Amino acid sequence: MEQTVFNTFRKIEIEKPVDKIIKQVKALISTGQLKAGDKLPSERKLSDLFGIGRTHVRDAIRKLEFYGILKTLPQSGTVVAGFGITALEGLITDVLDLEGNDFTALVETRVVLERNTARFAALRRDEKDIVSISSALSAYEEALKHGRDTVEHDLMFHMKIAEASKNTVLKSLMLIVAPDIITFFKENDVCSGDKPNKAVEDHYEILEHISNRNPEKAEQAMYNHLRGILKTDIF
Repeated sequence: MEQTVFNTFRKIEIEKPVDKIIKQVKALISTGQLKAGDKLPSERKLSDLFGIGRTHVRDAIRKLEFYGILKTLPQSGTVVAGFGITALEGLITDVLDLEGNDFTALVETRVVLERNTARFAALRRDEKDIVSISSALSAYEEALKHGRDTVEHDLMFHMKIAEASKNTVLKSLMLIVAPDIITFFKENDVCSGDKPNKAVEDHYEILEHISNRNPEKAEQAMYNHLRGILKTDIF
């Protein structure tokens, strides 16, 4: 009986400095203290304010840019992106607090979204999109080659496809579910074992069909890829 009781214990995760920075920035935006177009202090100033190294600040800004919450403008610095405020709502929920059914819903939502982004990307992509998707895939392979975490590189590949779909609503919805997906993947080692290598093959197949403007094959390749990674068999 004691063993059963103790099995309810959960690992205590120490929050990383980068995550703490992100939460504080999110809080300022959520409460309206930071609005679209507002400029953040310099990297050095933020480092002083948070009392941590500039590397952590840089990583936090990079992640917030990745989620579309911040953007860096030439000669203007880092500002709050209006588009990112919509995506911010998806960052508020902690995946650790999600029930099993809630995460299943997230997975189903991602499958629905990405089958369509792949289809639309095949129909609407231009040459710049192909270059962007290819670059994201190369970055994924480089990270895998050097034994680095590939989860965010994987998601960047999928976000580039969403951009190529030319559907801003689909892209916005992708941004909403992305953070919880990333967190869950990392917490549960979803992309462990040989899955990253298999994902590279899948990515090349998806890219090929998008490049060849074949929406049916692009959609099916995306579905097959997600079904393998997420271990789901829906729709």
